[in-house]
Amino acid sequence: MIDSTALTAAMRLSKFNLTRGRFLSWSFMPVTGSSSPTGTLVSNGPSKPRMIRGIDAKITADESGTLAFSYTLSADMDQLMIPCATAHGRVDGLWQHSCFEAFFGMKDCSAYYELNFSPSGQWAAYRFRAYRERRPIEVELSAPAISVEQTADRLTLTAAVRLDQLPALEPGAIIRIGLSAVIEDIDGALSYWALKHPSEQPDFHHPGSFAWEFALPGKSA
Repeated sequence: MIDSTALTAAMRLSKFNLTRGRFLSWSFMPVTGSSSPTGTLVSNGPSKPRMIRGIDAKITADESGTLAFSYTLSADMDQLMIPCATAHGRVDGLWQHSCFEAFFGMKDCSAYYELNFSPSGQWAAYRFRAYRERRPIEVELSAPAISVEQTADRLTLTAAVRLDQLPALEPGAIIRIGLSAVIEDIDGALSYWALKHPSEQPDFHHPGSFAWEFALPGKSA
C-alpha cells in the first residue's frame, strides 16, 4: 500500500469549491473489432463539478493482442489534485485519489476484471468471479504501458494491457466494458464518473455500468 499522506503531498494544490456531480445515463450499440468506441463519461449526481468540462474515453485493440484505454480529462487542472509521476508499480487504493478505471469481462458471463490507472504511473488489477466477489489473478501481470500528457486545461492518460495475460478473455470474443474515473478536487472531495450510472450511488461494479460491447481481435495465424 502507498502512504496516502506522501501521495497527497506529491499532488499539486489550488483553491476550489466543489459542487455535486450529475446523474445521467448512457447507452451504446455493440461494435466490431475494427472499431474504436468513444464516449463521454458522466458524473454521478444532479450537477457536475464546475471546474471539470468533461471526460472522454476511447478503447482500441490491435492484432498484436494489445487492448488500450484512453481518457481525456478537460478541466481547470490547477483546481484538481492530480498525482505526480512517481515510481511505477502495482498499488492498491488508487481510487482514493484521482485515477481512471476499466471494468470488463466476457459477454453473458458474470466474471470480470478491474484495472486502475493513476496519472502517477501506478496501477492495480483485480479479478472477480461475480459482482464484487474477488478471486486471485492466476498469472503474473506485466505493468500496463501508461502514458500521460498534461496541460493547464487537459490531461490525457492512455494505458495499454496485454490480452494474453487476461486468460478469462477469449480471442475474438465480445466483451462488455465499463469505463470510469474518480477525480479529486484540491479540498480532497471526490467526484465519480462513468459511461453509465445505473444506481443512485456510484457503483462501477454494477452490471448495468458495463455500457459498451466490444469485439476482441482473433488469434493471429
